[in-house]
Amino acid sequence: MSLHFDSLALPVRPGYRVGPWEVGEPIATSAFATVYAAHRTPEPGTGQWGHWTVPLSAALKFLPPGTRTSGQLQHLRRITERETSLLRRTGEPRLIRTYEIRTVDDPRELLLHGATALVMERAERSLADLLRLTPRPAEGPALLAQICAGLRQLHHAGWVHGGLKPGNVLLLPDGTVRLGDFHLATEGRRTPAGTTRAFGYAPALTTTECTAPELLWSGTGERVQPLRPAADIWAFGVLAHRVLTGALPLPGDTPGTRREATVQYARGEGGLELSPELPESWRGIVGDCLARAPEARGRLDTSALLRRVETAAGTERSPRLPRRTRLRPRLRSGARLGSTLGWSAVAGVVITGMLTGLMLQDAPIAKAAGYDRCATGELCFFSEHNGQGEMCAWYEDGRDWHQEINTCAWGRETAPRSVLNNGYEGERPDARFYQHKDFKEPVGCLQPLERRNLNGKVMIRSVKWLPSC
Repeated sequence: MSLHFDSLALPVRPGYRVGPWEVGEPIATSAFATVYAAHRTPEPGTGQWGHWTVPLSAALKFLPPGTRTSGQLQHLRRITERETSLLRRTGEPRLIRTYEIRTVDDPRELLLHGATALVMERAERSLADLLRLTPRPAEGPALLAQICAGLRQLHHAGWVHGGLKPGNVLLLPDGTVRLGDFHLATEGRRTPAGTTRAFGYAPALTTTECTAPELLWSGTGERVQPLRPAADIWAFGVLAHRVLTGALPLPGDTPGTRREATVQYARGEGGLELSPELPESWRGIVGDCLARAPEARGRLDTSALLRRVETAAGTERSPRLPRRTRLRPRLRSGARLGSTLGWSAVAGVVITGMLTGLMLQDAPIAKAAGYDRCATGELCFFSEHNGQGEMCAWYEDGRDWHQEINTCAWGRETAPRSVLNNGYEGERPDARFYQHKDFKEPVGCLQPLERRNLNGKVMIRSVKWLPSC
């Protein structure tokens, strides 16, 4: 698809540099952002972010100055930190990787000065591009299974996408799917009972094709509506109907008429028009996803939905995900725009404390080189001092790190020599670790953001999150 320079939300000339990245041709644009191909000049320290090797080619997404507040940028960082942690635990990640966030500091370029640039994994094209060429692609069922797997990963991590549509489903050169564009993504807030579905609020959206009815019309007169996983379920149902039939499930030749049809459906004044071309094995899935009441859609478990989708698509089952953490995240202060996201995961003031047991050395640790690999929300052990060597990470209670989902191969033979509690402040912020499985013989406890060198003489077998050491 050829894009005219004057039609771009933020025109950036080819050859312009942002850090080590050189801007190439535009590959996508919207009302608020433009994505360019980008190439990196190899430089010391720019080729590695956490566990990932940053490629020489990527996508550079520019957000114009003034479109992001500091709070929104912190939000982007938080979801990318959570994404990093999730990707490390997932065998087949379905979320587009964001390598770093930079701010353009160039007073000579008035349009660009202060713009935000997201360095992301580069896709070959979007689902929207594919559907323009092939309204009913033969690989559609397999793509839908991967899209649903991405939603499961996102919901499992405690987030709702909020903007799922064909343009935000990205296809890599190998044909695999990634979900992208998380600027509307919102994190859930859990109730004291731990069962919550209360999410943040989203304004009424103008793109109606995949927008849930409750976000277009609430029946209460409120200008903003809660953004819940049910909105993603609706969007998936619309995507599935379109991919499998080439048509939308609600009538209308224009965005305005489709919006009106969706509002009427929300009011109970109209119904769905499921295409007769929709395969029978998919009709129940799509119908459940497009339930009028958000409460009905909210009762759909994304993991169970994925199993139904994979059965209908005839694809292999995705591996089960590790248990979700029950800890509540917090905003970390001190993150600087333009720094790599890995370091923002351990930015802020280190909370000092005492670590009991045989594992402590008397001397304090050196500068925390290497701890940046530990994602927010995790308790990380390292085979060498100062966060160096091999790493094993825990994000929830583990009775036996040799046998459960999270395992530590090197920990069977080698005692850790350093540790970081990069967990959240909340009901259970402190982390205690034990010499034996099933939480027997405690040997140490860390407060949030506390990191220490260990004497490397005591093996670790289980960990537990506690309200207080």
